Amino acid sequence: MRRSELPVNTVKLARYLIGKTLVHDTPQGRLSGRIVETEAYPVGDAAAHSFRGKTARNQSMFLERGHAYVYFIYGNWHAINVASERKDVGAAVLLRALEPLEGIVLMQRHRSGAREHDLARGPGRLTTALDIDRRYDGVDLCGRAPIWLGTPVKPPGRIGRSARIGITKEAHRLLRFFERNNPCVSGPRN
Repeated sequence: MRRSELPVNTVKLARYLIGKTLVHDTPQGRLSGRIVETEAYPVGDAAAHSFRGKTARNQSMFLERGHAYVYFIYGNWHAINVASERKDVGAAVLLRALEPLEGIVLMQRHRSGAREHDLARGPGRLTTALDIDRRYDGVDLCGRAPIWLGTPVKPPGRIGRSARIGITKEAHRLLRFFERNNPCVSGPRN
């Protein structure tokens, strides 16, 4: 995808990304999936890592929209976000779940024992299945990098909206977007 196609608005980008693809080209082969669930963390959001300003950990949130913000959380997995605003404005969209498309056998090696619809159902499972970690923090997802955003392989179904999952600050805000009735969605599907 070209950067010019991405909305310069965190909430609009979170909805826009539903149905698009996330691709990781590895030496072992291509891993890809349709984005079926996102969460927006806009400017001024107390739940966003950027709320208190730029730090060494969150500096990729302040890159121009379309760059990856990858961080290690809860001491055991990574999460990938897409920076969502203009350069030096800290905001991002968390990629919560993918519907696997390519490299399913390789994803199953990364997530031993997982059923296909569970391979990338949740932020930690997504990064584990696609072998994404801090090496890719700051990567331009609209450029020539091993990880990139692609156009949809099919149009998304009906898109739902709800409160975000697993947060306490500003938890009431309806900033989670998902493809309704998709079995790969990590939270409530309706």
